[in-house]
Amino acid sequence: MKKIDLVPLMAIFAGLTLIIVAIATQGNILIFWSLSSMVITIMGSFAALTASYPFKVLLEVPKILRQAFISPMDNRSELVEIFSKLSRKARSEGLLSLEDEIEDIEDEFLGRGLQMVVDGVEPEGIKEIMYLEVETVERRHGVGHNIFKSWGELAPAFGMIGTLIGLIVMLSDLNDASAIGVGMATALITTFYGALLANLVLIPISTKLQSQTEEELFTRGMMIEGILSIQSGTNPRIVEEKLSTYLSPRERKMEGKEEKTVIKNAS
Repeated sequence: MKKIDLVPLMAIFAGLTLIIVAIATQGNILIFWSLSSMVITIMGSFAALTASYPFKVLLEVPKILRQAFISPMDNRSELVEIFSKLSRKARSEGLLSLEDEIEDIEDEFLGRGLQMVVDGVEPEGIKEIMYLEVETVERRHGVGHNIFKSWGELAPAFGMIGTLIGLIVMLSDLNDASAIGVGMATALITTFYGALLANLVLIPISTKLQSQTEEELFTRGMMIEGILSIQSGTNPRIVEEKLSTYLSPRERKMEGKEEKTVIKNAS
């Protein structure tokens, strides 16, 4: 089951708060507000993004954005326990006995793989089908973080365009020298918006989505290894040891403590 991860949202809010506080301590925060600059930066960069990607892909942006606030698939310690249990059952009762366990598995990818084992699909067939699905997931997720990466590159560029527009307007009328400083500050606000939007929001979201994809693909690879090991009738202890190599040192340490606790309680 996927869990909500509010850390990215909190980090963005904290970064924005720090910038606002820094501005407020130096002067009037209202001089950093410009609706026209915001329109040029946000809407202009999104218009360029629309020209770069198919519109049906961009319609998925809200859904992709929600993924950035969901914890990545990294429940590998739990998977070791699941595969250990499944391999022991398959070893003692046969592969067909796993059909009863499939209904209780929440992950569709894992469930489909085990169902193919029960249905008697050849190992090469299972491996090919599941890795094709992994490639599809990688491609689909890749589009998501590429969209935000591209948007993060476009936002500063449109910030600069807004600054150039402001400079042209300012330099077209130099009769009032006292207004040059104010005009220059106003022109630079758009660059500020572009840099802020890119570096605090868009690029971090792109990086988070990419990190989630890598975690999910790594976990999917672990599932495939476990499924093929069960099908081949590998010793449950070997299955457990093999899948434990996918765990981080911290996860292995935690798993070791849990095993010791179980043994202690059993004795």
